[in-house]
Parts: sequence; structure tokens; C-alpha cells
Amino acid sequence: MLSSKEFIRQSLELNLFFMRIAKEHAIFLEAGFTPKNHPLAYQADMLKNEFTMLLMEAIHLSEGVISPEVANSGELVTEMTLNAERQAEYYTAIPIDSRLTNMEISLVTTNFSSNFSNLEQRVHMLNLKAMAAANRIATFKANLLQEVLSCKVFTFNYPLLIDHILREAQFYLRMLTKLQKREKIDMAKDAVYQEQFWNRIMAEHAKFIRGLLDPTEVTLFDTAHDYGKKFDELTAEAHNLAKNKGLIPEVTEKTLRTTVGIRDFKKQGTEGILNCNIRSIAYGLLGDHVVREANHYIRLLKSFEQV
Repeated sequence: MLSSKEFIRQSLELNLFFMRIAKEHAIFLEAGFTPKNHPLAYQADMLKNEFTMLLMEAIHLSEGVISPEVANSGELVTEMTLNAERQAEYYTAIPIDSRLTNMEISLVTTNFSSNFSNLEQRVHMLNLKAMAAANRIATFKANLLQEVLSCKVFTFNYPLLIDHILREAQFYLRMLTKLQKREKIDMAKDAVYQEQFWNRIMAEHAKFIRGLLDPTEVTLFDTAHDYGKKFDELTAEAHNLAKNKGLIPEVTEKTLRTTVGIRDFKKQGTEGILNCNIRSIAYGLLGDHVVREANHYIRLLKSFEQV
């Protein structure tokens, strides 16, 4: 069973990462609707606002609590996040509260005192609100995917992207549920599950990048295509880990190298989009978003290696 201190820290670190991810999912969905579907765009905007408020609360509770490893990992914000938010707001006219980004940049990471009973209760309540919000956005995504697949709604987002972000919402909800039950993590089982999940996510990121590039960006297209194939192979290897956990160190090391590679590729691509040096139908916030997800996965893989 998790100690109170670990429950607080792990909950806040999970929420700081996924609340921003969910907030941006809502932005991507809102930006992809046509004028005909303005009611759906309005619902997405309400979800964006809900996760913005939750993230604000999580940041306030996290001061002096989260680990330096998480704060310095680049999974919460990067040096590109502020510019990416400004660009997205300029292109879409969707309001984005960048105060949160500035607050996260300046988060203090120190060891908190043993007097945290009040904080534990507040984090517990935050998790409950996050679970309700994650349920709402997952339901919205699931309904939207069904409408798109039955040709009742058109969006500029790929059906696979909607399915992709639906799985991320369900994953977030699963992790919150485990924390609320104070379940202690079995690192071997968690490594297998996380690698199965995140390798598929990384493969799909590569395929989305490939599909959002202008046809003239041949070199970048080929690189994205190659990463898609590499992570498809790693996903298959991760599924085999359940039968042979002795392979975890070898597969994890290979996965870490490949994830660092795709992270660097994503970062260069995001910088290129922000500086208007790459032709694409993506904007910088989408790029920064997938960079942060890669940084999150890199931190997890390093923790698996240490074990």
C-alpha cells in the first residue's frame, strides 16, 4: 500500500502531466471542427476550461512536493511550450491560459514536511475531480469517434487520432483509480504494461507526423515513416514481455534509445514549425505536446532500467 507521502507525490505528478495533455486534446478537437459543428466545438472548449482549472489547482498543490526528476524531465513543460501556445492561440483564436505554463516553469521542488494530512485530503479530492473530468472527456471522444466513423460528423482530425487520445484518457483514468486505491506498483508488471501502451503511442505519433507533413518534405516524411515501423516492432516485443519478463532489460534499453531518437526528431520538427521552416498542416503546440509525451516515457524507461 502506498504511503501518504507517495500517494500525494505520485498523484500530483500524474495530474500535472495528464491534465495538460487532456487540456490540449480538447484544443486539438475544438480546432478540428467545421462551423457546422460549433456545438461540438463549444463542448470541447468547456472541457479545455475544466482541465485548465484542474491543472491550476494541481500546480498550487504541487509547490515544494514533486520530485526534481519530474520537474526537470521536460514532460510538464518545455522551453518551446509558451511560444507553441501563443502560436496555437494566434492560428485558432482559441484562448489558452499561459499563466499555467509560467507557474509550472517556476515550480519549486523540495522535500515537503511530514505534516501533510490536510494536503493528502485535498489531493484525494483533486483525484476525484480529475476522474470525473477524465470520464467526461473520454465519453466525448468515444461519441465523436463513433459519429466520425459512421460519417455523421466531419473533422480535420484523423479518426486514429481521436481513438489515440481516447486511449490516453482511459489510461489516465486507470492510473488515477490505482492511486485512489493506494495500490503499490509492481515494477515488472508496470514496465510491461507501460511499454505496451507507450510504444503504440509513439508509433502513432510518428504516423501522425508523417501524415501532417507537406508532400514536399520527403526527408522528414521518410524519417517519420521509419520511426513508425521501429515502434510497431517495439510494440510487438513489449507484448511478448508478459511471457518472458527476463527480456525486460534488453527491450527497455532498445526502447529507450529509440524513444530518445524520436523525441529529438519531434523537438527539431516543433522548432521548425515554430520558426516557419517546415511545411506542414500542424502547429507548434501539437509538436510540443508529443515532445512532452516522449519525455514522460523516457523518464519512465530510465526508472525501469534502474530497477
